[in-house]
Amino acid sequence: MTNNYSNLRATLAIAKASLRSILRSPSAVVFTLAFPLIFIVVFANIGGSGVSVDVGVAKTCDTTNEVYKALKKNPLINLIKTQSADEMSKNLAKGSLDAVIDIKPGQDMAMMPPVGNTPPKSLFNIDVKYSKASGKGPILQSALNNIFYRVQSAVLSKIQSYSNIPSPKIVDLKETTVSGREYKYIDFILPGQLGFSLLSSGVFGTAFVFLSLRQTLVIKRFFATPVKRYSIVLGEMIARIVFALAGALIIILIGHSLFGFTLIHGVATVLNMLVLSLIGLIIFMGFGFTVSGIAKNESTVPPLSNIITLPQFLLSGTFFSTSAFPSWLRPLSEALPLTHLNNAMRKVAFEGAGLGDVTHQLLILLVWGIAIYAVAIKTFKWE
Repeated sequence: MTNNYSNLRATLAIAKASLRSILRSPSAVVFTLAFPLIFIVVFANIGGSGVSVDVGVAKTCDTTNEVYKALKKNPLINLIKTQSADEMSKNLAKGSLDAVIDIKPGQDMAMMPPVGNTPPKSLFNIDVKYSKASGKGPILQSALNNIFYRVQSAVLSKIQSYSNIPSPKIVDLKETTVSGREYKYIDFILPGQLGFSLLSSGVFGTAFVFLSLRQTLVIKRFFATPVKRYSIVLGEMIARIVFALAGALIIILIGHSLFGFTLIHGVATVLNMLVLSLIGLIIFMGFGFTVSGIAKNESTVPPLSNIITLPQFLLSGTFFSTSAFPSWLRPLSEALPLTHLNNAMRKVAFEGAGLGDVTHQLLILLVWGIAIYAVAIKTFKWE
């Protein structure tokens, strides 16, 4: 009798029963589907006015002048110096970079005598390329105009005693706009909310269900049957994966149909996003297994889960771009798995990248997966 027992059928039966339990749980539906959709509706309508302006700095840019220093001090402007010229050009067209600036000293104003120990000032030749796709050009233009006014006032105040010196032209400004696909705020916020849904489902759902099965002695009763231990774990994982991927598909389709979320390659893009969702969910369930093993009772699950989820919700680009964070906080943000899942989702959806184009993000997620399951195996308890 035991030899004819099918653990595959047992796994599928456990998955089916668990899926029914999930669908009957209001908290599972709220965290996986309702909350992300509410956030999408809210943020899609208020827009991304709180996001900083990402400005690429050309490799030939003079970073010692007054204009650059003033831009660097502006809290709305995020100067990016790490990208190559080719990367800046591509990101400018995609709208993931709002502008590129190149500042060069112009001709020395030889007619200006030094004031005290102050050497003569120079003209600034400034070349600014704006991204039509991002739509944040006016913010940078306003910042530059204010800087030009302050710099010109400072220079004029130093030569006002020399009536024979004509007022110099401080800035020779060249502005161009690079056309590209419009980057709407929904294109930023939806992948983040999808990550929010997957992290919530993976951590909270897995932690609560296995702790409950252990406390109610359900797992102990399973041990009296021919069911293998891996069938119990696999069955629960399958149920959660089916539910979470169904929720992810609903979020993507609603975002696309109601708010114009960009899906460059249509069905292929959706499939790639679902594959990324599957990878992210499996990793996040590892955190859930760890919490269920550490937690003493159900009251300790929420605080332990929040220690894992809250930093990622806040620091992984879920609601706001990580470029708006202070420089000391960005390394922590870049270390979190949800950051790389969100970035991979955005590259696939808006830029049309394939899975082979996000190998950097996938590699970091793989490292996290290996590390967290190593911890989960050590901490997980059956009884």
